[in-house]
Amino acid sequence: MFFLLLLQSFLVSTSASSTTSLLNQTETLLKWKASLDDQSQSFLSSWVGNNPCNWVGIACDRVGSVSNISLSNFGLKGTLDNLNFLAFPNLIHFDVGNNSLYGDIPSDIVNMSKLTFFNLSANGNFSGNIPKDIGRLSSLTVLDIAWSQLNGSLPVSVVNLSNLSYLAVAGNNLSGSLPQEIGMMSSVIILFLHLNSFTGPIPASIGNLSNCQHLFLSENELSVIILFLHLNSFTGPIPASIGNLSNCQHLSLFENELSGSIPSEIGRLSSLIELILDNNQLSGPIPVEMNNLTVLGSLQLGYNQLTGHVPDKICHGGSLEYLAVNRNHLTGPIPRSLRNCTTLYRARLEENQLEENISEAFGIYLNLDFIDLSDNKLYGELSPNWGLCQNLTNLQISNNKVSGRIPPELAQATQLTRLDLSLNQLSGEIPKEIGKLTTLAYLLLNDNQLFGRIPPEIGNLVNLQQLSLAKNKLVGPIPEQLGNCFRLLHLNLSNNLIEESIPSEISKIFALESLDLSWNKLTGEIPQELGGSRVLEMLNLSHNMLSGFIPPTFDELKSLTYVNISYNQLEGPIPPIKAFLLAPFDALRDNKGLCGNAIGLLHCVSEGQKKSTSGLIKECRLQDLFAIWGYDGKILYENILEATEQFNSNYCIGSRGYGNVYKAALTTGRVVAMKKLNPSDDNQSSN
Repeated sequence: MFFLLLLQSFLVSTSASSTTSLLNQTETLLKWKASLDDQSQSFLSSWVGNNPCNWVGIACDRVGSVSNISLSNFGLKGTLDNLNFLAFPNLIHFDVGNNSLYGDIPSDIVNMSKLTFFNLSANGNFSGNIPKDIGRLSSLTVLDIAWSQLNGSLPVSVVNLSNLSYLAVAGNNLSGSLPQEIGMMSSVIILFLHLNSFTGPIPASIGNLSNCQHLFLSENELSVIILFLHLNSFTGPIPASIGNLSNCQHLSLFENELSGSIPSEIGRLSSLIELILDNNQLSGPIPVEMNNLTVLGSLQLGYNQLTGHVPDKICHGGSLEYLAVNRNHLTGPIPRSLRNCTTLYRARLEENQLEENISEAFGIYLNLDFIDLSDNKLYGELSPNWGLCQNLTNLQISNNKVSGRIPPELAQATQLTRLDLSLNQLSGEIPKEIGKLTTLAYLLLNDNQLFGRIPPEIGNLVNLQQLSLAKNKLVGPIPEQLGNCFRLLHLNLSNNLIEESIPSEISKIFALESLDLSWNKLTGEIPQELGGSRVLEMLNLSHNMLSGFIPPTFDELKSLTYVNISYNQLEGPIPPIKAFLLAPFDALRDNKGLCGNAIGLLHCVSEGQKKSTSGLIKECRLQDLFAIWGYDGKILYENILEATEQFNSNYCIGSRGYGNVYKAALTTGRVVAMKKLNPSDDNQSSN
């Protein structure tokens, strides 16, 4: 009987305590709600009464104590100052991510010994530091305080979170060095430290994170996204101990100032799917041990100082989809495992693959999607087997020493959207089969030794946005079929031997923003239809043999900002638009007789004015001028040479008829203008 009374007393006491605790929690939550802005309070309209267990975003345990506060993506705006965490001794889950909260992280959060999940991420307006005693949250498995503008350093006590599996502090203003003891966090699976201002070396102990699957230490030179961070970065070498992360699947160290060589131990990361080391100062060769990364899907080593060859079996595992080793000092041939995809296919057949599984074997090398080998010193010829990579969307091998012809078989890679083979030593004709690559948006073949005619089949590339065939040896006319490329923004055919007239069909490309046909052998008049290109910003027709007048339709090219029509045989008035009126003389010079209100050109005169002045001009003989000025011919000529610095172009003020007009200030104080005839036209000197 005594025992029953004691038990009853205990239950009543416990119930009273729970009721008191719940009341305290209710008051705390309502007080915090009242501190938020009006709109936030409307989002929490269910927060009324004395039982928070029924409120939106709130959950309680069996004894009626608040155990879960989940308010992510609620649009809340305010601080956590009025939320007394000590009122929630049984809280295990606190999530207010992706709101508009600001202020400091309350220091009493570190007393929540049962808390397993803590998320303040993506609020963006928190300030202050991470509580230095954060390591007291011994039950914590998830700590996400990324993208919140926190300052200070990563507290050393964080290494005491022995149960932590997910740590995200990315996108803050954190600075200083990483704790050297970070390797003690052996339970970590996902570690996001990128987009901060961390400095110093990467701790060697990081190799002790043997369970780590995602390790992002990227972009600590923080000018890319976050504008409020210091431009510091990790320095020194990549620690060899990183090879101990045997379960790591994603390793990203890009946008730092790491130096030294890539440790060969990286080849031990057999689970690695993505390796991103670009934009550092890494040097030395790519370790051949990377051939062991058979499940590697993405390898990005661009913008470093790497030397030597690309490992020949870099994708022999068949998983590689994305390879970027651009902007290095790599030499040697393009790896056979990339260009000769049939090797992979044959290997599977030799393993006695059944006929019905051939398509599966094909899929191994069909994974290749993005290849960027540009800006190196790679050599050799393009293999026709690139065409077998039918999932390939991007092939960039520009600025290397690749030679030979463009294989017609390349057109079998029908998913290509970008083909950049520029700045190489390619020769031969552009294969007409290239017109089958109808998904192409960028075709860049400039700065090679290609010859022959531009294939009219290029007109089939209806999705093309940029076409550059400049600096080759192409001949023949511009194919009128180019007018079918109606999405084309940039067209550059300059520095070739292209002949005949500019086809009017180019005017059908209504999206055209820049057109460069300079340094060719184009003849005839500028088509008036070209003036209908309402978005044209850049036009370069210089160094051709174009003649006639500039079409009056050019008066409507209001979007034009740059023009160059020099070294042609054009005549008549220039269009009265800003691009022409403000053009430097070098952009208009050496034509047959342009005139207008621009630097270096003579003003245009009407036919009546020409007739009234022609007789007077003919009467003004050169010897009369000599008599007036008191010079003989030799002395005057010498003074003119001296005044114009041997007819330097700086003194050229226009072009009329068959020569250039120069301005000279003679020693007598007189300023004169004179025309220097072209040598071939000396027989017209009496006119």
